[in-house]
Amino acid sequence: MKIHGLQKLTLLDFPGYTACTVFLAGCDWRCPFCHNSDLLDGSAEAVMDDEELLSFLEKRKGLLDGVAFTGGEPLLRKELPELMEKVRSLGYRTKLDTNGCHPKELKQILRRGLADYVAMDIKNDPARYPVTAGVDTVDMDKINESISLLMHDAPDYEFRTTVVAQLHDEDSFRQIGPWLQGAKRYFLQAFADRDSVVFSGFSAPSRETMERYAGILRPFIPAAALRGV
Repeated sequence: MKIHGLQKLTLLDFPGYTACTVFLAGCDWRCPFCHNSDLLDGSAEAVMDDEELLSFLEKRKGLLDGVAFTGGEPLLRKELPELMEKVRSLGYRTKLDTNGCHPKELKQILRRGLADYVAMDIKNDPARYPVTAGVDTVDMDKINESISLLMHDAPDYEFRTTVVAQLHDEDSFRQIGPWLQGAKRYFLQAFADRDSVVFSGFSAPSRETMERYAGILRPFIPAAALRGV
């Protein structure tokens, strides 16, 4: 299995744990504000394979607690469950990032106990999902199924939204709050421009605006909070 990026140490990607982050190429969506645009079509050059990753992790025992799998969309990779199982056999905790459009594969991961923590991106309110995801249509039944799986079956989880001034407004969060009512955690993180973002013209809302959005959410999701702002 090809690995398309490795951040050898992160204190942020896996809450509560010292971890590394594994980047896997390929994604269903083309979010215009994506930070990892080089991974979207799967053509990015691999930096290692799964055996090299496992060798790296063998040497980091006692130094790292966990491994976070991100992308792209990791659940597109059919080899992922086997790799996660091998990583766990080395004594590591595992975290999965997902866009939520592969509930069948997510259910397999959860039923096999292969993820200690799952982070699911919530792109926008349902009506604005396609434009925020950069595609013509989004199967919201699959998104809703993944939300339900996390809220009922995941050992631990979070929902999160990267907030873009040009794509989100108060009405976005008035719709999202009731939709995700009762969620354990929901983070709003401000868009940060980088060279890897393909489309220009995007910016982050002010901290004051972000706080206002979080306030709209809290009657439905008391733990709604800002991250990295």
